[in-house]
Amino acid sequence: MTTRLVSRARIGAVSVLALLLAGCGIRATEVPTNFGPAPSRVRCSLAEPDVSTQAARGLPVQVFLLCGSSLVTVDRTVRVPDGAADSERRMLVAQGLLDQLAAPPSPAEKEAGYSTDVRGGIKVSGPRLGDPEDTLRLSTTPDSLTSYALAQIVCTFSDSAAAEGDGSVVLGGPGAEPPRRWECTDEVRARPGSKEPPSKDVPRE
Repeated sequence: MTTRLVSRARIGAVSVLALLLAGCGIRATEVPTNFGPAPSRVRCSLAEPDVSTQAARGLPVQVFLLCGSSLVTVDRTVRVPDGAADSERRMLVAQGLLDQLAAPPSPAEKEAGYSTDVRGGIKVSGPRLGDPEDTLRLSTTPDSLTSYALAQIVCTFSDSAAAEGDGSVVLGGPGAEPPRRWECTDEVRARPGSKEPPSKDVPRE
């Protein structure tokens, strides 16, 4: 008799516990719940500002790097001496942007998937006789650049103090070929590898 009472008490206790767990929305399971560590960083997204790329004092700028199959902006600084004339300032900003595009991404940026297709050594100069006054001439022809590098340069320049701020930039090469106006579009930013920046002739002055 005593044994039966103890068994019934145990059954009753188990039933009450099951009801309490069900009421709390908790279900017993034998399936492992360890799914492994969470990703430490979302691709193409820096978890926090990259201090290493902002340590140098200068003019705050943004450059377009590659991440996945698209262009994304990252913060940089370029050095511009105080009191520089407008034309000189524009060239310094343009060269600084090119140098930043050619610099290897920081460790944090590499971890997040950033890269660049712009190679070092490219120089920029101002307009020649007959060029529009906002022309930037590169030491290599724009058509010789990869579609990725051209998109990075066009989008970076067109969104900076080196251009007129209308989403386009007038670029030329080192030769006698006339410069062209290149445009940074949504399609170029989304697919720089397959969508080359559109360009058009500019009037000679």
